[in-house]
Amino acid sequence: MFTQNPDKKLLLGLAISALCLFLLFRKIDFHKMAEAFAGLEYRYLVPALLLTFASYYLRAVRWKFLLAPIKKTSLGNLFPSTLIGYMANNLLPARLGELVRAYSLGSKEGIGTSAVFASLVLDRLCDGFTILLVLLVTFFTIELPAGMEGIQHGLVTGGYVTFALYLGVLAFLFLLRRHTEFTLGVVARLVRPFAPHLGEKIEGVLRSFISGIRFPGDAGGIAGILVTSLLVWFTAIWPVDLMLRAFGVFLPATASMFIMVFLVFAVMVPASPGFIGTHHLACVTALSAFQIGSERALSIAIVIHAMGFIPVTLAGLGCLWRDKLSIRNISENPSQEQLREQ
Repeated sequence: MFTQNPDKKLLLGLAISALCLFLLFRKIDFHKMAEAFAGLEYRYLVPALLLTFASYYLRAVRWKFLLAPIKKTSLGNLFPSTLIGYMANNLLPARLGELVRAYSLGSKEGIGTSAVFASLVLDRLCDGFTILLVLLVTFFTIELPAGMEGIQHGLVTGGYVTFALYLGVLAFLFLLRRHTEFTLGVVARLVRPFAPHLGEKIEGVLRSFISGIRFPGDAGGIAGILVTSLLVWFTAIWPVDLMLRAFGVFLPATASMFIMVFLVFAVMVPASPGFIGTHHLACVTALSAFQIGSERALSIAIVIHAMGFIPVTLAGLGCLWRDKLSIRNISENPSQEQLREQ
């Protein structure tokens, strides 16, 4: 088990989380922080909670569209498996939640874990493209307070760079799908002079990736994926605005989008399970651009993290209990099934 033999990545993540927490709390006035929590308006928590679960439900709906070329699946299985997967990401290291999510649904629907996992690769790509769109809108429309003009210009520059990156990724995936051999040949020629063995590995990974991907071919399926992707992030960003209002902070909607972009980048950094520390530091850093005091910013960060961590973890554990599974089962079985499928 991973808990008995933590690997280097887990230890690195724990160290980074500890460093982030140290940086966050080293100069905090806890009396001011207590005052910030005392002024919290709890009436905003219920709609934020409902929107949080709506976001996960919409993820399940999008997953149904992505799995349509493989099998017609039930939302009654997709939604609990989604909750179980995100619960596992919160409690287990190395983002095992993706494998857990694939195993959970595969065992219910009779689909191989590798096939389900391929749909989750598409799921992550949809998230990536949608958050890039959010990034573009944010960078070009956000207005920071006076004195932050340098950051404002930097964000606009970042918007152009992100737009170019977005187009580049789309073009690469299009060529990889339509002209696979040609694209793989170009990649191999570019990488081989610097790292011959790495070039072969990259070519193998890309070939396996593109052969396992089955994207819906009908207009209704594609439209469903696009619409649910936008709604997933709309219902994920809105609770951030509600949490700001709960602490008496009223900012334009683009501010919540700006914070969400920081949070998305934070989960890419190695950290402890649940992204403790990195999530909070990213939120506080984003809020500092709007001249929010450290104590209030950290209070907001704690509540935003708790709103995303506690409800889905409890719901996922409930689904796990209902399915008569255990954390030990779900952390071991995915890797075992993958070995059987190879």
